Amino acid sequence: MNTHHTGLHPIETASIDEIRATQLARMKQTLLHAYTRIPHYKQRFDAAGVHPDDLKDLADLAKFPFLVKDDLRQNYPFGMFAYPTEQLARIHASSGTTGKPTVVGYTKNDIEMWSDVMARSIYASGARPGMKVHIAYGYGLFTGGLGAHFGVERLGCMAIPMSGGQTEKQVQLIQDFQPDVIMVTPSYMLALADEMDRVGLSAEDCSIKYGIFGAEPWTNEMRTSIERRTGLSAVDIYGLSEVIGPGVANECVETKDGLHIWEDHFYPEIVDPETGAVLPDGEFGELVFTSLTKEALPIIRYRTRDLTRLLPGTARSMRRMEKVTGRSDDMLIIRGVNLFPTQIEELILKDPRLAPHYQLELGRKGPLDTLTVRVEGTPGADADTRTAAAADLTHHIKSFIGISAKVDVVAEGAVERSVGKAKRVVDRRNE
Repeated sequence: MNTHHTGLHPIETASIDEIRATQLARMKQTLLHAYTRIPHYKQRFDAAGVHPDDLKDLADLAKFPFLVKDDLRQNYPFGMFAYPTEQLARIHASSGTTGKPTVVGYTKNDIEMWSDVMARSIYASGARPGMKVHIAYGYGLFTGGLGAHFGVERLGCMAIPMSGGQTEKQVQLIQDFQPDVIMVTPSYMLALADEMDRVGLSAEDCSIKYGIFGAEPWTNEMRTSIERRTGLSAVDIYGLSEVIGPGVANECVETKDGLHIWEDHFYPEIVDPETGAVLPDGEFGELVFTSLTKEALPIIRYRTRDLTRLLPGTARSMRRMEKVTGRSDDMLIIRGVNLFPTQIEELILKDPRLAPHYQLELGRKGPLDTLTVRVEGTPGADADTRTAAAADLTHHIKSFIGISAKVDVVAEGAVERSVGKAKRVVDRRNE
């Protein structure tokens, strides 16, 4: 395996027929691998009356059952792994509901493949061997930082492993180290741009040529704003830890017209979110992935909840997915952290001083999203009790979910009651 990627991998410009043949061969292996090694898949396939041998062509994948996030939670922590942990090189985990994150395992080969698709993504974004890459995604259990890091090194670039936070220091080091590329969440890039303005670092003087932004949905308007303020060229990267991490799909800097999916490793489908029926390319629906080369945690028909559509390739042969701007569930993404309203609800319900009437208010302070939790105190709770409960809930949200929120514990009846489905989230970000 070459350590430096020089130019495009042949599969990126291969014919559609060649890509489909590769996918079919790999899909057959993956189904068999999952069926023989992971009890969950065997049980699900048997219950659905399908066997890996039933896959004769790619369309047959629709006969197989979906995998959802809850399946992974129920097999927490290592129940979905195809190998014992002694044979794994690493695990990552994404913030799940309280105490039960989604855990993903990687063999040495999985890490190699991930490094390859990340290198491919970073190359597609405009980076070239020898460049310096400032990585401001969080390192740790979150897949962003280390995923980016291994890809940067695989491409033959120099990694600057800054991680998140310490905004002033970030900008100081950008001035001192003169990186060519930055990898960061788009909302945090805007915070860095504010700090650049504060210290007088102009778009002309900023060394960064390319920005690779992911981990949260962002719009083309935000792209324009980032590019105008910093002088860099902004591209979108897509991934999720269950599938591999970042590097499932990436925009090509020359077209910036949606994200090319690395289809030799990840097979996409678009399904109707209600019925689960597979939709033809070009139709809008929920994105579903099947991994084609993963060993430790093969995923078969994983429902991402992300809404998009598939389009033919442009800069590469592989299909593109349109930028993801919406979801089919109630997950919020605040500064790169996944949050379900039910996670806050669980924390509220654990505190006898709080009533189960709450609302999450999303706002913006400068470029960053803010979260305010308005929750009622129990009847008769005095001001001191409410203040203490607010402090505790603030602490629990930070320690269990990983985001800073403002908590207002209000008097009984202050949170509006809804008829039917509770309006848990009030989004004031674009007001």
